[in-house]
Amino acid sequence: MDTQFIVQQLEEFGITQTVRVFKRGDYLFRAGAVATEVYFIKEGCVLVSCDLGQDAGQIIRFGYTGSLITALDAYLTGAATIYSMEAIRQTTVFVIPKTAMLRFWNSSTERQELWKAIIESLVLQQMEREIDLLITEPKVRYQRVLERSPQLFQEVPQKYIANYLRMTPETLSRLQKS
Repeated sequence: MDTQFIVQQLEEFGITQTVRVFKRGDYLFRAGAVATEVYFIKEGCVLVSCDLGQDAGQIIRFGYTGSLITALDAYLTGAATIYSMEAIRQTTVFVIPKTAMLRFWNSSTERQELWKAIIESLVLQQMEREIDLLITEPKVRYQRVLERSPQLFQEVPQKYIANYLRMTPETLSRLQKS
């Protein structure tokens, strides 16, 4: 998906005025918030986690430069989210309210098709993630994610990748060496 095209479209529509910078460790939102804004990551990297009652939440997704990301549960329902989004390095985002995003998507057939393509991509990514979660062998999970998202290993610190892959950092290190 051409992220430059998306930015150009968002700028032309006039909904990129709100820019926020988050330092490493800052939360864009936390579980329990009604977080319906959409974030376009201009530069940086975030993680999305779900607190499962463990010491640390389970990382379920990452967003990098050029990603559109939101608390999809809150965005779709208007209810409080079960997810938290945290910057894992300094991250600059356009913050776009849901109402502005809906006006944007509904403003033309071309933009509706773009929204459809984004949602289809998201559904396919989620299906791949579900398969990853069902695989018990760490090596297979690692190889699947490496093939699907090599950028992850360029952008994200090892400890977060290990959490995402449901393994210890030591196991991840051993897999990377083999």
